[in-house]
Amino acid sequence: MPVRLKKLVGTVLIVALAVIYALVATTVATYRLAESAWWVHLIYFLLTGVLWVVPAMFIIRWMERPPKAKKPS
Repeated sequence: MPVRLKKLVGTVLIVALAVIYALVATTVATYRLAESAWWVHLIYFLLTGVLWVVPAMFIIRWMERPPKAKKPS
């Protein structure tokens, strides 16, 4: 895959990941943590705010990987 295309696909994936992850994390917090103490909300949003970096890290690593060299025939 050409480098420019790989970076475009990776960028779209990261933006989609961030939006979907934020919606899911907020929905879970709304339905599960509605009556919880403030510190439970703080811990939850600190953890979920950091955990999205793990899949993003794999996408970025894939984007930055050099293209495979073609074998001479």
